[in-house]
Amino acid sequence: MQAFLVVAQERQITAAAKRLYMAQPPLSYQMKQLEKELGVKLFLRNAHGITLTSAGRTFQGYAQQMVKLGQAAGEALSKEKSGRIGTIHLGLISSTGELVPNTGMQHLTADYPRVNFAITEGNTMALIDELNSGLLDLAIVRTPFNTRGLEQRPLYQDRMVALGDHDRYQFPTGQMGITDFDQQPLIIYRRFEAIFNDTFARQGVMPHYCVKCDDARTAIMWANQGMGIAVVPQLIAQTYTKVPLTVVDYPAWKSQIEIVWQSGAQLSPLAKRFINLLMENKRSH
Repeated sequence: MQAFLVVAQERQITAAAKRLYMAQPPLSYQMKQLEKELGVKLFLRNAHGITLTSAGRTFQGYAQQMVKLGQAAGEALSKEKSGRIGTIHLGLISSTGELVPNTGMQHLTADYPRVNFAITEGNTMALIDELNSGLLDLAIVRTPFNTRGLEQRPLYQDRMVALGDHDRYQFPTGQMGITDFDQQPLIIYRRFEAIFNDTFARQGVMPHYCVKCDDARTAIMWANQGMGIAVVPQLIAQTYTKVPLTVVDYPAWKSQIEIVWQSGAQLSPLAKRFINLLMENKRSH
């Protein structure tokens, strides 16, 4: 196509070949093959050079479009290869706080506006199922979970906090230990129930689970309404409530937020770039 357009502009094979940095015979052969493939005569050859036929003028418009499309495709592929264009199918738990989105992601989309995020929200187990089904490229989840078949990178270590009506339930402010939960009405996020049960049993503590739910945001909302003491990760508590938080002084209750993907998956350059961006953001904190 490019050679045809140069010949059409130069109206002479010799001049066109010189401009294309090629010999005249191969260029003449290319034009004859093009006419043969299209089944029409594109050029009128005379003593003064070459002019386009009516079919040649029609084809010239299409050739210009095809060359532009080819250039656009090449640019798009180059941008995709360098991670400047594309879509990330990202699974996201609610308790990421301000980890995602962050300023690094803002800069990425500002510099490359054709970078898109298709977000799927859910709990850790549901997101890992979607990841293993190939519906997601990456997922940001919270430990504990089954790591089999997954690549993972830690982003943030989060601690548990308690929140509720201090006047009503008389629990410590600032910091509390496990024994402070004895006989207290607790609102818990169900996926941590086994960890809580194990700790309370070993320490001889007998709390009352007044509410069990599947989303830490629900636990916070019920605690805000005076229904008990919510025990949730600090990141999500800071995001969804303004009440004072009491840190639980018990290292075994800490959980980790991680970015995960399928082992052996062929990640796109954009997905790799996103992982690196998150790791850089982690180091900056």
